[in-house]
Amino acid sequence: MLLEKLLTKLNKGTKMSKRRAEIKRKTKETNIQVSVNLDGCGDGDILTSIPFMDHMLNLFAKHSKIDMKISASGDTHIDDHHTVEDIGICLGDALKDALGEKVGIKRYGCFQLPMDETLMEAALDISGRPFFVYNVRSEEKDINGFKVQLVEEFLRAFSTRLGMTLHINLRYGKNAHHIYEAVFKCMAVALRDAVGVVGKDLPSTKGKID
Repeated sequence: MLLEKLLTKLNKGTKMSKRRAEIKRKTKETNIQVSVNLDGCGDGDILTSIPFMDHMLNLFAKHSKIDMKISASGDTHIDDHHTVEDIGICLGDALKDALGEKVGIKRYGCFQLPMDETLMEAALDISGRPFFVYNVRSEEKDINGFKVQLVEEFLRAFSTRLGMTLHINLRYGKNAHHIYEAVFKCMAVALRDAVGVVGKDLPSTKGKID
């Protein structure tokens, strides 16, 4: 209730986004639907046909406090690549649409997340200028059949379509599941900070974030 009142107040005299969006994308390789609510509670309704991505995206929703509904199917009998990348495309498009002109958001987010022996760092800027830096490696190349290199492909597609500068750095870690789970949790907390409403002005001296 308090959040609704704040958003109503901020909307007066501004062009604040509705902060919700739905994206549909259908190609010969994939069929994906994504809906998001930036002012949610972190509810995840995820069904991608790829168990590892279901787990990671549910974590992402939970820790970002962004409600996400994602339904995806694709040519996973060939490889998970197309489906994973296109989920990143759709999720990036949905968040970009939900943010609108980005009036009132904090814009920046940075977080270090410990997960047992692993320490992960995520820093991001919803700048309108996509740039992706990824320094994450593990000795294991797959987790239960999922190729961990596809995490990088997902994040590149996601950050590019959102128009976000994103740096992900593994400080140290050994367990592959801890490492890649920390990637999603760490980015989620940083993103939660960045999309938060902290004022009624556009966070840019240029007068536009694009």
